[in-house]
Amino acid sequence: MFPAAFDYIAPGALDEVLSLLSQHGDDAKVLAGGQSLIPLLKLRFASPVIVIDIGRVDGLEGIRQENGHVRIGARTRHRDVESATDLRGTLDVLLDAAPLISDPLIRNMGTVGGSICHADPAGDWGAVMLAVGAEFVVRSSGGERVLPAVGFFEGPFTTGLHADEVMTEIRIPVGAGRSGGTYLKLERKVGDFASVATAVHVVLGGDGRISSAGIGLCAVGAQSIKATAAEAALVGQTPSDAVIAEAARLAGAAAEPKADIRGSAEYKRDVARVFVQRGLHTAINRAQGATA
Repeated sequence: MFPAAFDYIAPGALDEVLSLLSQHGDDAKVLAGGQSLIPLLKLRFASPVIVIDIGRVDGLEGIRQENGHVRIGARTRHRDVESATDLRGTLDVLLDAAPLISDPLIRNMGTVGGSICHADPAGDWGAVMLAVGAEFVVRSSGGERVLPAVGFFEGPFTTGLHADEVMTEIRIPVGAGRSGGTYLKLERKVGDFASVATAVHVVLGGDGRISSAGIGLCAVGAQSIKATAAEAALVGQTPSDAVIAEAARLAGAAAEPKADIRGSAEYKRDVARVFVQRGLHTAINRAQGATA
């Protein structure tokens, strides 16, 4: 199919983008990497009056560490996260997730912020952002808001982003202590959407106990899921097989999968449990081997 007719504009400044969004609201769509929006346009699942291409706007790309946070520009490409090796030992989960996103062509063009705002329940970054406690900086003509990842994903392809807002940055806190994480994904073939995926991030205190833990689940619910009960079961505990197994059980119980051609609900729930158990072992081992 061909897209319905629409106007196209590529502003050179963020203020112009925000002015256009203020004028057009729900009739506008923002184009970042285009890897989600263009298929929607071709299938006519989206029929905007105007498409606003933010590819020429400066200041929306790059990864840097500043004021206790890793800050990722919303238009940063997946490939740029994949190659950000300085994050190893701090945010392992990002480095493990990025190479598993689709294929090299998509990673070369697709953007982190665009994927997050698309909010596909099987999209990889949603679970990762929940696990690391990310915040999203969004702008409109009326000012700036900072939205936590928790609560941002409201349902399939639905977020807390307003029609006149654009995401400009992702902020991920980097706490004191030794950290480790990983991302595990079950896919039918390389480059496929996840059948089940899990993101894990832990921080160990000076006494070796788990001071914080984040667990995100992908493709097992109407939106990305944060396994809060499993996280709470880990905090303050000395890592052990029993502690990890219980947290994994709770994470599996938090999954809300539907049966489909990829497997039964029971199968997917158990995969989530097993992946969280494996992920926690990897994350804790990495944290224990890290230098504080």
